[in-house]
Amino acid sequence: MDFAALPFAPIADPWFYAVAVPAVLLMGISKSGFGSGFGSLAVPLMALAVTVPQAAAILMPLLLVMDVLGMAAFRKDLDRRLLAFLLPFALLGTLLGTVLFRVVDARLVAGVVGVVTLLFLAQRLLFPPRADAPAPPRWVGAVLTVTAGFTSFVAHAGGPPVNAYVLPLRLRPVVFTATMAFLFFAVNLSKWLPYAWLGLLDTRNFATSLVLLPLAPLGVWIGVTLARRIDARLFYWLIHWGMGLTGVKLVWDGWF
Repeated sequence: MDFAALPFAPIADPWFYAVAVPAVLLMGISKSGFGSGFGSLAVPLMALAVTVPQAAAILMPLLLVMDVLGMAAFRKDLDRRLLAFLLPFALLGTLLGTVLFRVVDARLVAGVVGVVTLLFLAQRLLFPPRADAPAPPRWVGAVLTVTAGFTSFVAHAGGPPVNAYVLPLRLRPVVFTATMAFLFFAVNLSKWLPYAWLGLLDTRNFATSLVLLPLAPLGVWIGVTLARRIDARLFYWLIHWGMGLTGVKLVWDGWF
């Protein structure tokens, strides 16, 4: 009997795990705030072996575990006012993602996110922000956070858009990390019912998630350990590198 053919059996393809293991570890590390931006590479990496919607569905239970661990590690460092501003717009973005999921090509969305990410980084490189520069307008934060909720829904790539608003606020690394952990916990939790409604949470995807589950706390632990010991300048330098690599990868996947 071919157990791999059973509907509740996990994916058996070794190539899938060759790309899924580093993808899950990157996602876990980014959930700690260390290397934030690299986590958006998880779906593009896994999409080398499965479809984008299937990759997103497999990551859903893992994201829940990672978010809970991230919140537990940084619960005392949360910027509640910033979270209260961002959260409604992020949830609006997930609602748009639910409505448009069957209409919009996920690869096209990934390509657009990649372009926006690279433009943001180019702007910061060519016109470095001054220490006394004002915070971005709140309407910019609203637009970028709605975009983050939408791209998180279709490709788990919500980090780059919201980072483009939050990074110029120059938060302490642990405050940045804590606020993003709580924000994306709510965003990812809001995606469960729509994903089930869209038929993405099938037994094979869930079984595959269980196989990969031990990697979730490992990735978060690695990231938390590093994030609490890293210099703020190096922390944000790594975020920019993560966003840059993510932007290039998303553009490649979306347009080529």
